[in-house]
Amino acid sequence: MHGASGSNNDGDISMDALIAAAGRALAQGDPLGALNRIALREDAPALALRGIAMARLGDLALARERLRDAARAFGSKDTVARARCIIAEAEIALVSRDLGWPARALEDAHATLASHGDLVNASHARHLEARHLLLLGRLDAADERLSGIDPAALPPALRAAHELVVAGIATRRLKTGRVHSALARAGHAARAAGIPALLAEIETATHVLHTTAARRMTCDGERPLLLADVEALLASRALVVDGCRHVVRHTDTLVALTRRPVLFALVRALGEAWPDDVPREILIKHAFQTRYIDETHRARLRVEIGRLRTALRPLATVNATRRGFALAPHDARDVVVLVPPDDTPHADVLALLADGEAWSSSALALALGVSQRTVQRSLDALAAMGKAQAHGRGRTCRWMTATIPGFTTTLLLPGPLPSG
Repeated sequence: MHGASGSNNDGDISMDALIAAAGRALAQGDPLGALNRIALREDAPALALRGIAMARLGDLALARERLRDAARAFGSKDTVARARCIIAEAEIALVSRDLGWPARALEDAHATLASHGDLVNASHARHLEARHLLLLGRLDAADERLSGIDPAALPPALRAAHELVVAGIATRRLKTGRVHSALARAGHAARAAGIPALLAEIETATHVLHTTAARRMTCDGERPLLLADVEALLASRALVVDGCRHVVRHTDTLVALTRRPVLFALVRALGEAWPDDVPREILIKHAFQTRYIDETHRARLRVEIGRLRTALRPLATVNATRRGFALAPHDARDVVVLVPPDDTPHADVLALLADGEAWSSSALALALGVSQRTVQRSLDALAAMGKAQAHGRGRTCRWMTATIPGFTTTLLLPGPLPSG
C-alpha cells in the first residue's frame, strides 16, 4: 500500500500528539514508527492508523479487522473518518486481489470526502477505482476515473501513485512514449516523498519496458520484441496475426478469432509460412491436434478453410495450391505472426499471477471473464507444471507464482489491444 493511505489520517482524526506523529510516520513510509506510538491504544483514530500500518507490513487480514473496528468506533456521526477507513480497506482489498469487494462502498466514500472538501483522499478513492478497473482490463473506464484529478494538487506520494496508474493504462494501450513520461514524473514524485516501496514499484514498471514482450514469427525465423517494437509493428502496414489476443489485424481493421481456436491455428500456420504455402497435412496437425490423418480430416479442413476465408474477407484471402493453402493479404506489404514470449497453455492465467500477488480462483475468473471452474483447471495444470502454487485451503486458498524472469506478460493481460 502506498503513501496515500498515510495522508488519510493526518488531518481531522489527529486527536493528539501521538496520533499526529503516527500519521506523519505513515505518510513518510514508516509503519513501525507509527505502531510504536499507538500500538496499545484502542480509540478509533489509533485503530485506523494501526490498520494502515499493519497493511503496510503485509498483515492484510489483521489490517482489515482493525479498520473495520475503527469504522465502528467512529460511529455514524463521523462520516469523514469512516469514509477514510473504507478507502483504506478498499486498498487492502485491491492488494489482496479481492476484486469482488463492493465498489459502491468506495464510490460512496469518495462522494462523502469530496462533499466535505477532503480532495486528497477523494482523489485516492478515484485512484483505487482506476487500479481496480485496470486489473479487469477496462481501460476506458479507468482513464475516466483519472480525468477529473489534477495531479499537481496532490502530495508527492499520491502524485506518484497517480502517475503509476497513468503509466499502467498507457502500457496496456501500447503507448510507450506516454509510459516513459508518466514513469519519469512518478519517479520525481516518489523521490520527493522518500518512500522506498514507491520507488521499487516504479523500477518494476520501468523494467517492463526493457524486457521481451512478444516474439515476431516469420518464415525466416523469430526474434524478440519489446513493447515499443510491438507498438511500431501494430502501427505498420503489416498484416499481423496476433497470437497474444487471437486476432488478425491490418491498420484499423481487426478480425477477432478469440472464440474460434481452429481458425486461429490455421491462420497462424499460414502466417508463419507466408509467402509460401502450407501443406494440407501440416495444417491438419496444427488445427486438429492429431497425428493420424484420413479423408475425414481433409474434408473438415476444407470446411474450416472456407470459414477462415469468410472471416478474413476484409483483410485477406486463402488461396488453394497444389499441395495446400497460402495466405494472400489484400493491401498489406508483409505478414507477421506475433506470439507471447512463453507460448504455453493457460498463459492468460499465468499473466495475472505474474504480478507476484496472491490471487483467489474467483478473482482470476472475474478478471478474465470466464468461469471459476475454467480457471481452476488452468491452475491445476500450472501447478502440475510447477508454474503456480497454492497457499491455504478452501475459501482462504490463494495462488501465486514467481515473477516470470526475462520477459513481460503485458500483452496477455485482460483487455483489448489498441485499435489503431
